[in-house]
Amino acid sequence: MGLEKITMPQLGESVTEGTITTWLVQPGDKINKYDPIAEVMTDKVNAEVPSSFSGVIKELVATEGDTIAVGEVMCQIETEGRGSPEQDESTTGEDKAIEPAPSEEKDTSMKKRYSPAVLKLAQENNIDLNNVAGSGRGGRITRKDIEKIIESGNIPQPEATEVTERPAVDTPKPDQQKPKKSVESFIQSETGDIEIPVTGVRKAIAQKMVTSTQEIPHAWMTVEADVTSLVNYRNSLKKDFKEQEGYNLTFFAFFVKAVAQGLKEFPQLNSTWAGDKIIQRKAINISIAVASDEELFVPVIKHADELSIKGIAREITELAQKARSGKLTTADMSGGTFTLNNTGTFGSVQSMGIINHPQAAILQVESIVKRPVIIDDMFAARDMVNLCLSLDHRILDGLVCGQFLRRVKEILENMNESTTSVY
Repeated sequence: MGLEKITMPQLGESVTEGTITTWLVQPGDKINKYDPIAEVMTDKVNAEVPSSFSGVIKELVATEGDTIAVGEVMCQIETEGRGSPEQDESTTGEDKAIEPAPSEEKDTSMKKRYSPAVLKLAQENNIDLNNVAGSGRGGRITRKDIEKIIESGNIPQPEATEVTERPAVDTPKPDQQKPKKSVESFIQSETGDIEIPVTGVRKAIAQKMVTSTQEIPHAWMTVEADVTSLVNYRNSLKKDFKEQEGYNLTFFAFFVKAVAQGLKEFPQLNSTWAGDKIIQRKAINISIAVASDEELFVPVIKHADELSIKGIAREITELAQKARSGKLTTADMSGGTFTLNNTGTFGSVQSMGIINHPQAAILQVESIVKRPVIIDDMFAARDMVNLCLSLDHRILDGLVCGQFLRRVKEILENMNESTTSVY
């Protein structure tokens, strides 16, 4: 018998801490080596932390919602020997078979942790979540659980006591709450309001955005580019490209290519602030924003300057599919040196992005809009796009950023069938 400590692992390059969003075990639980013990959120990825030993959980040192540094103790486990095969086998037999029975109470408590996507889908279809059995870890209700109910047509009806019980949940008494010093703790919900816990990806995003705005002195620049030739070129290729390659040739792939070339010529923008020094990165790894339901991920296109437009289009498609299916890995999310955000997808024509800390800049690619433009003293209908750059003024100044934007604009305006190959 021995007492071992399980510490917060490093879940990605430059990751220094993680937030425990959900404990998957409780004191007294028997687990095997490599069994997941907790869900942890970092600013790069949401991952399960496996146990390093086989044994019995003795103490959870950290609580859900705690953010702890890499290497700090998460929990303690009592082991028998050193996690021998014989022990692993004993805990995978009868003990594991009867494990679900005593965990019903835990499942009931964890069942209440609804994701925003589950809440929204349940509300739209008038589904009482109290009557839904969750198939996720700890009995949590997943989106797939709700979708199956909708497909079956057997919508659980609210219990008769729901009206009298709900106010006690929505407006807990002050003496039941843990006092908080923040101003937000005094904001109360009213009847009909929906309270959505700030956890998981949303909490990580919030923390990172606060860090970025507090530590980085932001400055902004915008240029507009005439991408008429690019639009005509891409539109002439998209149908055949989709038939041959099996995925879409998007405008965004061309923008990634142009920005990668611009970063190669102006490497100052491909930098990181490191306190007493600035690290100018050699690899051009472009972070892109990908949404999944109500979660936002920022996977990375590695060595974008070495890829063709076709290769970039393939990377964009694969990373988006991984994000929407929950299969992004730590490697997919790490190593970004510059962020490119396709805000034009939502019809935006001008925006100011918050820098993806600790990078030096982020570029917002806005919506391509057909507008009248004066050419040779005559009006012409042209496809125009705004490129909005947010920069860290500790690292960059207006001169180099203006030169970078001018070069990216030049590359985009000269993309056509005679100058640009997608292969």
